[in-house]
Amino acid sequence: MLRLQDRVAVVTGGASGIGLATARRLAQEGAKVVIADLDETTGSGVATEIGGAFVRADVTSEVDVRAMYSFAHETYGSVDIAFNNAGISPPEDDSILTTGLDAWRRVQEVNLTSVYLCCKYVIPYMQAQGRGSIINTASFVAVMGAATSQISYTASKGGVLAMSRELGVQFAREGIRVNALCPGPVNTPLLQELFAKDPERAARRLVHIPMGRFAEATEIAAAVAFLASDDASFITAAEFLVDGGISGAYVTPA
Repeated sequence: MLRLQDRVAVVTGGASGIGLATARRLAQEGAKVVIADLDETTGSGVATEIGGAFVRADVTSEVDVRAMYSFAHETYGSVDIAFNNAGISPPEDDSILTTGLDAWRRVQEVNLTSVYLCCKYVIPYMQAQGRGSIINTASFVAVMGAATSQISYTASKGGVLAMSRELGVQFAREGIRVNALCPGPVNTPLLQELFAKDPERAARRLVHIPMGRFAEATEIAAAVAFLASDDASFITAAEFLVDGGISGAYVTPA
């Protein structure tokens, strides 16, 4: 399918995990993709692979975020899709009783403030065009609670969800759609690193997934491509769950 032919997409965190899989999928569907990441070596390689462009950006920096969209617009002439995906989940973010203020603030900056900055500076481009699709990576944890807490991560993703809903409503009549993508646990390096240090935690989480496995990054990328396309033209201000049934489960299959 070439649902995104001649569209320009900016993907933050595009050098690995969900961002990498999504950059590839959007390119396959015809988009020109700008990968924004701190990893210059991998990011540049991926950009070359998919026929796109790379820009080094710290998404917590207002200057970098503004420059990122300016680069995309100057390079390709528009900014039609913004996949605000960059995020962290460090091991020091745990129970509220043990998570320090520095860890709390760092996760909020990367996971929530970055999305605020990305939306703030991409929306004017979309207003000028009269159209655009913004997909913000939240999480299924934004709609559920867990006894195995990552308190700042959970709070940050709840903030992304609420902000996406508000922006989706505010800018709907300007042709700009804003949705919160809420993945379940995804088989990415971030999750692998987290669970390698605590296999018991991984087992405790896996048992709650009705499908009995973690998602693959390509499955999340497919959801992003849908939300970015005109196939999702009447979807905005939504929490788009791609979680293997977790949020709908009371008791999972044996």
